[in-house]
This record gives sequence, C-alpha cells and structure tokens, in this order.
Amino acid sequence: MDAIWSIDWRAMLVPEHSVLDLFLRGTVMYLVIFVLLRLVLRRQVGDIGTSDVLVIVLLAEVSGNAMAANAASLPEGVVLVGTVLLWSYLIEWVQFRFPAFERLIREPKLKLIDNGRLLRRNMRTELVTVEELMAQLREEGIEDRAEVKAAYLEADGQISIIRRDKG
Repeated sequence: MDAIWSIDWRAMLVPEHSVLDLFLRGTVMYLVIFVLLRLVLRRQVGDIGTSDVLVIVLLAEVSGNAMAANAASLPEGVVLVGTVLLWSYLIEWVQFRFPAFERLIREPKLKLIDNGRLLRRNMRTELVTVEELMAQLREEGIEDRAEVKAAYLEADGQISIIRRDKG
C-alpha cells in the first residue's frame, strides 16, 4: 500500500514542457526523419512504406520516454504520440487529395531493365547488384533477362517486372 502513496503523481501527470514546445519538437523530428528516410532508404524498406517505419520508430521512442519514470510525463508522451500520428495522417491525406504533392513526396519508379538490357547507371544509383536483380527475376520464373521488357524499382523498394510478349 505504501508503494501507491510513494508514486510521484505530479511528475507523472503534470507536463514539464509546454504543449506547443512538445508539438514543435515532434513536428521537426518527424519531418527531418521523414526527409532523411526518403533520401536514404528507398529499397531497404521492402513491403512497408518509409512513413510506416518512421511512425513505428517514433511512436516507440516517444511512448517509451513517457513510460520511463525519470523521463517525460504521461501528457507529454501523449502529445508527442499525437503529433507523430497527426503528421503521418496529414501527409497521407495531402498526398491522396493532391497528386502533385504525391509526386513531390514519393520517389518515382526507376527503370532497371529496358528490353532485356541492364541499366547499370540506375542500378548503381540504388546499389542494386546484378545478382540481386537476377534473383528477383528468378523469383518471377524468369531465367534470362532477355525475357524482360522492363523492370522497375518501385517507390516502396519492390522490383516490378514486365515480361516481353511471347508472340
């Protein structure tokens, strides 16, 4: 019973920082990490989007800080989590409503094979090796790259393959 009374309820429930300060910090960190991930992590992300990874990492960080006894208060953690989720939602909403903004934010697809010919400059740009690309072709049941009309590195890091017509 003494354990309940020894809890510092004020430190846990009363924010030490202003809500605006927390919102601005959360906003700046979200946008900085968002831009850095867009520049660096194109093909490493895989099946989930970069913004999904960002939200997961940031939510884990800010909610973890709010749960630690010597860190932020619960309301501070809630404001930071809310800020991260707000920006994630707003960016997705703006991309949906305004295609021009989506083109600005999303990486365009990058052609890796054109009519069976490897586009090595594009492969080098994204650090895609011939072995990696050929493995992707084999996963699609293609043994020879001459069977490929086009292959693209998509914005989500996946490689899409278009076969040549067999006619």
